[in-house]
Amino acid sequence: MKRVLIAGASGAIGAALAEAILAEHPDSWVVGLCRDPDRAPETLRSSDRVTLVPWDASDSGSLASMTEALESVFPAREGIDTVIYAAGLLHSDTVFPEKRLEDLSADAMSQAFAVNVTGFALLVQALIPWLRHKELKRIAAISAKVGSITDNRFGGWYAYRCSKAALNMLVRTMSVELPRRCRPAACVVLHPGTTESELSAPFSQSLAKLTVHTPAETAKNLLNVLGAVTEEDNGRFLSWDGSELPW
Repeated sequence: MKRVLIAGASGAIGAALAEAILAEHPDSWVVGLCRDPDRAPETLRSSDRVTLVPWDASDSGSLASMTEALESVFPAREGIDTVIYAAGLLHSDTVFPEKRLEDLSADAMSQAFAVNVTGFALLVQALIPWLRHKELKRIAAISAKVGSITDNRFGGWYAYRCSKAALNMLVRTMSVELPRRCRPAACVVLHPGTTESELSAPFSQSLAKLTVHTPAETAKNLLNVLGAVTEEDNGRFLSWDGSELPW
């Protein structure tokens, strides 16, 4: 991993991934996309191997300025070898996981899809010029096990579940097209496991029954999995321990 782009670099998992890549790969350079670079950890803001670029997953208008800034760091002719989409929305001031159908709202659904699905689709679309080089490209979206249709046994969390299922389908569909256009390429979906973060904070009571990882542990697990990904893994849904999850 030498030329890496991480979307959602100010979040717990995105930031931890960036820090782990910098530590494990001394020759790596990271472009971190985030809504507010000032919210990124000081370790990233002060690193001379990190460029933080303002970008909003829910605002397609931010892509033009993002690609312009990216070109100044990684010229398209040199390309990017790793793309990690770590942006995500489970809850906000106006959105919270639904327990029943009556809690569902069109606004919550649209917000979840904008951040969890559409943002990634448009980002990869904009990055095509950076994916045409002859080295292996690893394109990974951080999804969630709750996005598995087969594994859904508890229900609820409509907007989040549906948007993550859609993200899974998006990556699966990209895994068909991109190797034809940008070979060699491997598009995968990664389940990070339950991680300590702002996203999981409101559910601390229920999380007490689960194995919860620190962001650093999650980053290490995900990089172990992603680092082992080859062309043969294209189109897979992988858990943090390397096992395969059902769609």
